[in-house]
This record gives sequence, structure tokens and C-alpha cells, in this order.
Amino acid sequence: MKLPRRKFLHLAAGAAALSAASRIASAQTYPSRPVTVIVFVPAGGTPDIIARLVGQALSQRLGQSLVIDNRPGGGGNLALQAVARAPADGYTLLMVATPHAVNVTLYEKSTTTVMRDIVPVASLNSDSFVLLANPAFAAKTVPELIAYAKANPGRINLGSSGTGNLSHLSGELFRMMTGIEVVHVPYRGTPAAHSALLAGDAHVIFDAVASSLPQIQSGALRALGVTASERQRVLPDIPPIGDSVPGFAVTGWLGIGAPKGTPAEIVERLNQEVNLALADPAVKARMADLGSEPLFGSVSDFAKLIANETEKWAKVVKFAGLKQD
Repeated sequence: MKLPRRKFLHLAAGAAALSAASRIASAQTYPSRPVTVIVFVPAGGTPDIIARLVGQALSQRLGQSLVIDNRPGGGGNLALQAVARAPADGYTLLMVATPHAVNVTLYEKSTTTVMRDIVPVASLNSDSFVLLANPAFAAKTVPELIAYAKANPGRINLGSSGTGNLSHLSGELFRMMTGIEVVHVPYRGTPAAHSALLAGDAHVIFDAVASSLPQIQSGALRALGVTASERQRVLPDIPPIGDSVPGFAVTGWLGIGAPKGTPAEIVERLNQEVNLALADPAVKARMADLGSEPLFGSVSDFAKLIANETEKWAKVVKFAGLKQD
């Protein structure tokens, strides 16, 4: 039977209104059971610490437990794929980070990406990296390092905690902007990279302030410069690298994402609650201890951050000629 156009439009409008009402009701009752956050690093890493810190505050606000599920591997891709395959109902979330933006270009054959398969929900924090050197190394400042590298091309070992991560790509960005020639030596994780630097096998590395701070404070490693645009509260005497290399800046960041198709009402609810959790004095104080800062913002703010970071690191990945299968 063919419906008159007016009746068809009336029924379609009614169906749309019913669907909208159902989504709103779902958002109002959300969450009615525990929410899982899949984290791309093992327990104990800085992203895991942040996830548990914010998760505790967020669970109090939502009235449900947040279960942290650690899924390391594939440079963050295993966690990404697990969330992308999950139901889009707000009960499985992803700890999104800088590596996910990098991987859009680094893993060019991947069928799953943060841009295509994940809905941005809320940013969590930002943190700075620091350029470290063995105290016995000839260069004691960033300008001295650049001068030494240009006078001794290919003789500096630039260590990292792994190929394609932010420790490595910070070095590639530095190389791209200064024109120096160094040898990249990847290690299996931050502890191994630190050990190599302490032993003199690596001359310099970039690493997160949080994981480097104890060895900087003890004098075991020398900080040459921070990757933030301003001096950091926990390292007030260390200048930004951008003072010597104009425009150089690297910021690590974390956030929350959800499977594509998650209702907008649930995404907005989570965004509001995350921002309120970040304002908790206990959360802010603990982040400060880690050399990190809360990163407040809307859903669209976080979407813009991911897009901008994807574009920025694509240039570095292509400059370095990096590819991962």
C-alpha cells in the first residue's frame, strides 16, 4: 500500500521523535553498570596512572565503577581495535593518546584509526617531555648539542623508548628543525633507554618529565631543555628547547574516546563529568606531582586537538621515512 506523502512524513517525524526520546532516556539512565576504559600501556605507566586517577574521581560522579583494562601492544593499536569493535553504547571507552594520532600515518595500511573509528569524548591532561643527556656528554645546553652535532655528524646516538613513539618522534622533529645528523637507537621501553643513557651507550634521549624527574633531581641525568613552550614548575631552571629552536614544541596528551556511533547525549554527559573530575583538587595535585596538567575542554576541542596532532606528526613520520606494518 502506498502511503500519502503527508502521512509518510508524519510517520517519519514521529519515528524520529521516538528515536530521539529513546536516546535522551538512555543518556539520562547512563551508566547503569560498570564502564570499562581500555588503556594502551601496561599497569604502572603514566597513562595507566592518569586513567586510574581520573577514573576514581569519575566513578564517584557517575555512581558506577570504572574498570581499567590494560591492553598494551602494537603501539596502541591493540587497545584501539578492541574499542572500535565494541558496542557503541558508552560502556567501553579508550584511553586516547598522542601515539594514536601518530599511528594514522605510521601504520598507513591499518584498517582501524582514531580518526575513522573513534568518537572524541574529552581530553584529560597534557605533559611535557625533556631532552636528557649523560652528565659526561660534551654538550651541556641545547645550543651546545646542536653545535656538537653539526661538527660531528652521525656520531651522536639518540636513544628512545621505541620506534615510532613520542620519545622517538620528538628526536625526529628536533632533527628536522635543526638539520643535524644523529643515529637513532631504539630501546625496549623507558627503563632500558635510561639504562643506556646512564651507561653512555646513548648520548641523549627525549623522555616524559614524569618518568625522568627522579634521575634529574639526583643528578644521574642532565636535563638540557623541556619540550613545552614555557618553563615547567617541576623543572624551573631548565629552559624550553623552543628558546634555541624557534617553533619547537612537543606536548604529550591523553583523553577519552568511544566507539564511532556512540550517542551524542552520552558523549556530552561524559565530557561534562570528566571536566568536573579534572577540577577535583586531589586530581590536580596528583597530576602536578607527575609534571602534568589537567586539559579541560569540550568534545569539539578534543576533536581539533586530535586532528591537529595527526597532521603535525604526519609530517615528521614522512620526514623520517617511518613505516610500520
